[in-house]
Amino acid sequence: MKTFKAISLLLCYPESEWLAALPELENALEAEAAFNVGASARLAPLLTLLRQSDLIALQENYVATFDRNPSHSLHLFEHIHGESRDRGSAMIDLLEEYWKRDFDASAAELPDYVPLFLEFLSLLSAAEALELLGDAVHVLATIGRKLDANGSPYATAFQVLEALSPVAAQELAEPPVRDMDEAMELFGPSLDGAEPLLNPVPQVAVVRMPTSRRQANVVPTH
Repeated sequence: MKTFKAISLLLCYPESEWLAALPELENALEAEAAFNVGASARLAPLLTLLRQSDLIALQENYVATFDRNPSHSLHLFEHIHGESRDRGSAMIDLLEEYWKRDFDASAAELPDYVPLFLEFLSLLSAAEALELLGDAVHVLATIGRKLDANGSPYATAFQVLEALSPVAAQELAEPPVRDMDEAMELFGPSLDGAEPLLNPVPQVAVVRMPTSRRQANVVPTH
């Protein structure tokens, strides 16, 4: 489904190559208007921002929005599990979904990275994609509401996804915070004597894929 691929790219780190292809992305969205219920119109604030801002400003805004604000994190399970062990287990489950469908996850990102997840959905049938979107919509809608509260045009991408979902989004509880005493008991201080601040997430294997958030392919219009 081109709609998911287009939104995946719109949520990637801004690069001149795919920004130059914005007209193609809009065409792809309009070609599936019956499926996405006029997503291009809903995405207008984000598309306007991407068209009218210079590259450096877009990149600075992206970093401030997603990389420096944990409440807007583009990693799905961070909003559910925080830094607990459960996050690693959830990522392994998602990775297995990718493998079952012969999808190669990017070595540059964890499996729960939203643009990567949306790229995966773009390769599935509409029924399969919407079923998996329904599983993730509670997190996606939460990110969208937080972005909207901060006045970010990126909120529109998440609003489109929420509108597409066959499942109504529910409120999420705040992710667990690892207690310092528990972390010390489990892991002890580091070699330099520093106390651990977070329970590290188990290592998750990822496999081959040349694209990353800074190297994105353009959606073909036909």
